[in-house]
Amino acid sequence: MKKILITLFQLGVTIAVLYWVYHDPNRRAQMAEAIRGAQYHWVVLGILAYVVVEVAAAFRWHVLLKVQGIHLSFLRLSGLFLIGMFYNQFLPGGTGGDIIKSYFLLKETPDKKAGALLAVVFDRLVGLVALVAITGTLIVLRYDFLSQTTQTRQLLWFLLFLLGSSILFLVSTFIISGFNLFHLLSEKFPGREKLIEISAAYHLYAHHWRATLVAFGASVVAHLATFTTFLCAAYALGAAVPLLDFFAVMPVERTISALPISFAGIGIREKILQIMLNGLCGVPEAKAILIGSLSFLIILVCCIPGALVYLFYKPSGAVGHVKLRDMQKEVATLEHEISETE
Repeated sequence: MKKILITLFQLGVTIAVLYWVYHDPNRRAQMAEAIRGAQYHWVVLGILAYVVVEVAAAFRWHVLLKVQGIHLSFLRLSGLFLIGMFYNQFLPGGTGGDIIKSYFLLKETPDKKAGALLAVVFDRLVGLVALVAITGTLIVLRYDFLSQTTQTRQLLWFLLFLLGSSILFLVSTFIISGFNLFHLLSEKFPGREKLIEISAAYHLYAHHWRATLVAFGASVVAHLATFTTFLCAAYALGAAVPLLDFFAVMPVERTISALPISFAGIGIREKILQIMLNGLCGVPEAKAILIGSLSFLIILVCCIPGALVYLFYKPSGAVGHVKLRDMQKEVATLEHEISETE
């Protein structure tokens, strides 16, 4: 019931915000004109840029799995990765793909289940660290630019709050890991098992720091290629925004739209770009909104292969397709086992 209510809330927010940004008939007319005059070779370049995102992220996961001694064939690794990418876009919360990817990986590596799960956890974690680093750098370089108007300044402060929370989380988990303080936490402490899981990942990947640095570098490439995908969408619609200005805006959009308050960030993405690109770069509101929608469409096109792979993928040790609820239960059971052994 809780999950149903959360999903209904996300859908409600999505519909409300989409109506908010698209209901003006004059703005829709401007959008239609922008689409008619679009330069679609930039859309193709945007697709290629997002392919770079997928290659960099897949390589990062390959490096992290290798540390665990897990060696999958290229087809298996690519298949699992594409499935995860697809479901991260379409399942509420943005991490459903990790559950499915973790479950299938457990079936592929029955003798290294803990390592498989830790690789998925650290894959998400190192991506967060890279985004925090990029965001912090761009804010330092472009703070005055990002805080020009009241609305953009409010979004910037909200981003700084989220950035601070992320840094606090990373530092806290690092300290807990380094001093084994998670043993002091009550068994009923919220997220205790996840903290222990992260701690185990820290310990393992700290000893393989070269591989961790390579994974971090791949994460930076993936994030910057994502920014480039959005930039290509902007250029396709005739919004000639300078690269550094556009990249300075992207952490605001990427971070806030990733919050589980709407379905796959739809609506929130468009509203943030409307405020930021219009207020800071002079992009007409209609085009700024379309940049968000076109970028999301490009991402969906690049993630669709994951759905086709899922239809034909047959994991070792599994019979037929399993319900997401059962996948979550098996992954949660393993997480509990890891927390008991640490």
